[in-house]
Amino acid sequence: MNTNNNVYTVVYTTIIVVVVAAILAFVSQSLKAKQEANEKADTISQMLTAAQYGSKADLSGMGNTAVLAKYDEEIEDAFVIDLEGNELRKLEGNDVYSPKQLKRQNYNIKGGPNKTGEPELPVFVFKNGRTVVPIYGAGLWGPVWGYISFETDLKTIGGAYFDHESETAGLGAKIKDDPSFQATFVGELADFSDTNVFDIVKGGAPKDAEGKSVVDNKIDAISGATMTSQGLDAAIDTWLGAYAKYFLGANNANACEEE
Repeated sequence: MNTNNNVYTVVYTTIIVVVVAAILAFVSQSLKAKQEANEKADTISQMLTAAQYGSKADLSGMGNTAVLAKYDEEIEDAFVIDLEGNELRKLEGNDVYSPKQLKRQNYNIKGGPNKTGEPELPVFVFKNGRTVVPIYGAGLWGPVWGYISFETDLKTIGGAYFDHESETAGLGAKIKDDPSFQATFVGELADFSDTNVFDIVKGGAPKDAEGKSVVDNKIDAISGATMTSQGLDAAIDTWLGAYAKYFLGANNANACEEE
């Protein structure tokens, strides 16, 4: 065959494209299980961080197998609820909601053309008494998500961990990279009877002598990261608002038991 012929060029190029595509597809499929395992372990390490079982760096450094084992050891109960706070089903084993699954449920909570069904909201109760729920929303450049834990009174925040896809380094990325930002949530109260369950406030929330907010459900926004702070604030209000009936019902049940 004449290698200078246009037909030869087209055939040769087509063969190369098909071969490369086949190789990429094979590699992708081969790595899929490992990628899913990494994603699940990372999700669990974020939840464990929010539940105050250690820092994200320390938990991730344990390796996937150890993280999964830690979750199995410490999880007390895991289940899915609807917007009315009713339990729909149990979550078995390491069945946790990845950011992709949270994205789908975010559409379902908000409704609209992207809705895929009725919201299904995961709840994770750990043996240290903390209850962890996820949040998901839009930052400045992409999605933001995270996990917030509550103490046994189901209104005092016990811990928080947030992540993002592409927020600006040194600014919006601080929701993940700055432990002091996440620490400001600890000890604050969520007001599940309010439309704004919890606020991240530009300009600063009033503080006491120890530096804690004197308004229970407000903390400072990140300086220079207005859009990311607003996106995270909206995500928290949307998701904690979706959990409101569950937490209010559980609080009422706890009050009745104490009486």
